[in-house]
Amino acid sequence: MDIKEFLDQDQKKDLLRLLTAGSVDDGKSTLIGRLLYDSKKLYDDQLSALERDSKREGHAGDEIDYALLLDGLKAEREQGITIDVAYRYFSTSKRKFIIADTPGHEQYTRNMITGGSTASLAILLADARKGVITQTKRHTFLASLLGIKHVVLAVNKMDLVDFSKEVFDKICEDYRAFTMTLDIPDITFIPVSALKGDNVVDVSSNMPWYHGKSLLEFLETVQVNADYNFDDLRFPVQYVVRPTLDYRGFAGTVASGVIRVGDEVMALPSKKKSKVTGILTSEGEAQYAFPPQSASFTLVDEIDISRGEMVVHPDSIPHVDRHFEAMLVWMDETPMDSYTQFYIKHNTHSTKARIDEIKYKVNVNTLEKSKIDHFELNEIGRVVVTTNKPLIFDPYKKNHKTGSFILIDPVTHNTVAVGMILDKIDSSHLSANITDKEKEQIVKSGSLITAEQREKRYDQKAQTIWITGLHGSGKNELAYALEKELFDQGKTVVVFDGKSVRSGLSRELDYSPADRAEHLRRVAHICKLLNDQGIIVICSFISPNEDIRKQVKEIIGENRFKLVYMDTDIDFCRKNDNYGLYKLADDGKLDHLAGVDEQYDVPERPDIIINAGENGKGLERILGEI
Repeated sequence: MDIKEFLDQDQKKDLLRLLTAGSVDDGKSTLIGRLLYDSKKLYDDQLSALERDSKREGHAGDEIDYALLLDGLKAEREQGITIDVAYRYFSTSKRKFIIADTPGHEQYTRNMITGGSTASLAILLADARKGVITQTKRHTFLASLLGIKHVVLAVNKMDLVDFSKEVFDKICEDYRAFTMTLDIPDITFIPVSALKGDNVVDVSSNMPWYHGKSLLEFLETVQVNADYNFDDLRFPVQYVVRPTLDYRGFAGTVASGVIRVGDEVMALPSKKKSKVTGILTSEGEAQYAFPPQSASFTLVDEIDISRGEMVVHPDSIPHVDRHFEAMLVWMDETPMDSYTQFYIKHNTHSTKARIDEIKYKVNVNTLEKSKIDHFELNEIGRVVVTTNKPLIFDPYKKNHKTGSFILIDPVTHNTVAVGMILDKIDSSHLSANITDKEKEQIVKSGSLITAEQREKRYDQKAQTIWITGLHGSGKNELAYALEKELFDQGKTVVVFDGKSVRSGLSRELDYSPADRAEHLRRVAHICKLLNDQGIIVICSFISPNEDIRKQVKEIIGENRFKLVYMDTDIDFCRKNDNYGLYKLADDGKLDHLAGVDEQYDVPERPDIIINAGENGKGLERILGEI
């Protein structure tokens, strides 16, 4: 066989992605290391380094420590544990493999989810001396959650129990009893000794009662191609290809199903139909494409399809909806904030999404369910998700590609969670629908949202900053400077002043004491409504009468009202008069101007006093009290 023929043959071998998981010291890194060593897939320099490192850093006594092939981090070698996901590639004459060695600690649950997200098979290790323990159950649940259909329970360290058939059979019985409630269709049991090499590559003579395959033989022969969904075409469009004026193709990866030349296909969400005229793959023109091939295809009709849309067969249409239930794994160090609108990445489509409800959290050690209001790192639970735009999806159990998604934090852009869709949810079952108890609450208080919830959402305490003083005292300049500063801090804020309110809300009122009182009463009620919605309000009004100011404070609420007094004399105000109102009052053309023909009552107990020309310092003082 020449080199070209060998490479062609190697290229055609199928690929098996698998993960390994187990409790600390169960020996999963040793098992994989032994697999690589005994199958002679290590280079001479790797062997030399392994023998040298085993003497210096090994945990296997005089034996070679095969775990060092995978425990690459310094912290892993020092502690003899796996912390990060280690990927190893090797091949035999029958198949190529990518192994993800995942950590066993509960705090590294997210690492196992990452390593197992693309795996078709899981090797879970159990110590023959300990049997099925809590960690074994946790890893099995996570494998089931990921939709892994093939699980191998490798009962390791059989040499430490004298290769006992009774011990092995008892562990198998316990494990079958536990997995009865989980959706894992194919479970295989193999007794092994990773350190000694029994049943790893070759069937061991130490266990003549075992009539199954060795681990490597099983991995070489297990059938996983049937796990792909070849029935339901799902082709998420990644981009539109226009190399020439005469070619317009749609490129992406076939998520499931088979697309053929001549097929009638439908584009979602538009539901427009056409026929496939040509298909291109990495090998050139083809009559069909299947998962997980990358391909592009052309259509008879010039229909509008763009990135994020999906092409399917008309007789097999996925869900197109904004509401669905999913199992969620929280992967961020920062706890979940239920008020955050996340970015959701689903296939080639992105939009915003919110978590409407957490149905329950699953204890990954006991499988018990409990009610919570947010997720912490590594916690898993069932949630209801609503997206801004409809997603095109299937249940994860039916289609891993179209049933999975990630959530991204809108501020940090970290991936905070991964999700597996269970199914769509009818809008009538959404938590947003009003219950009878909530109807009673609406009658009593008018809102289902509490002040605390609004305060948390806006990250601010709703209040009214009421600035009073003579005309020309600098009230407006301070009010708008304060608005800009708060806005720059990300706050939600509104400013009212005499000019803006009298041009609309109080248009029919004049400046007489009675109309001025009505004008300020209206403003106070608007402030209260906005404060009830969680918004900060800044008011700039002369409001010369002390009794009216007290009435305003009573309407808005004492705990939400802060009175700022601009302490300025009339001479400063006359010099700072940009509208010429003092001259009009002096000439008898304007009535009821405080400080000229109407008295201004100095506030008895203002919260903040700002002297003439000290708006800068006043701004700092106000910000310090908000």
